[in-house]
Amino acid sequence: MDLIEVRETRIARRRNDLTFGAHEVALGGGSWLFSEPQPGIHGLVDLTGLGWEPIVESPDGGLEIAATCTLAELRRMPRHPARPADALFAPAVDALLGSWKVHNVATVGGNVCLALPAGPMTSLTAALDGVAVIWMPGGGERRLPVTEFVLGVRRTALRPGEVLRAIELPAVALAARVAMRRIALSELGRSAAFVIARVDAGGEFVVTITAATPRPYQLRFARMPGDRELAHAVSAIDDWHDDAHGAPDWRRAMTLRFAEELRNELTTRSVARDGATP
Repeated sequence: MDLIEVRETRIARRRNDLTFGAHEVALGGGSWLFSEPQPGIHGLVDLTGLGWEPIVESPDGGLEIAATCTLAELRRMPRHPARPADALFAPAVDALLGSWKVHNVATVGGNVCLALPAGPMTSLTAALDGVAVIWMPGGGERRLPVTEFVLGVRRTALRPGEVLRAIELPAVALAARVAMRRIALSELGRSAAFVIARVDAGGEFVVTITAATPRPYQLRFARMPGDRELAHAVSAIDDWHDDAHGAPDWRRAMTLRFAEELRNELTTRSVARDGATP
């Protein structure tokens, strides 16, 4: 779509170029930005000229995913035996319903910053304890968990002039056993409930709930919870999203069902791994 009010597009080549006028916004892939009219936007600052490496492995085995990393680049990343959670990347990318053309343009950072409940990159990075690295105007940076970065529908913790630089995924979460469930009202519909669970090496059980709620919710247990304990924790959430893609009571019911299915799946896997008889 033509953005008829945009008068200038600037390509940022270095950090000093990341200054924004009153009606300028950052441009990553632009898959959403160019999908509908953007009244009031008169200028774009293209981040892709900064040349950020899409995915960098840290010395401790974690990953740094640049905000400008495309969904296609994330999907193509080879899976590593020491990172079982890599298995989540492909289905999370596929949850963004679009052609290969869209996946080659849409960025991880753009999807998170858009802060839609169904944003699959929010689901993925929140579930893996992702930390948003935020560049502040004038230099300096701050870090926030993705669960605190996304505040609600189309609301983030970004302050004026700030830019999301990357999302860091810790090695502990990437090494966890993981499982996920997702549902939509139609086969190719927008996610209405997206639940990801993991069991860390120390036995901690973590359930992350997105799409069914306006922002990510994360439930943490020191050990595998019983069915009632888990259901009680999920039921304590009183913030279910309501839009054309699903009613709040249905989303709550599906989240409860998925959480229990994931608990059973990861419990069974643990028993099988340890060579015991269920």
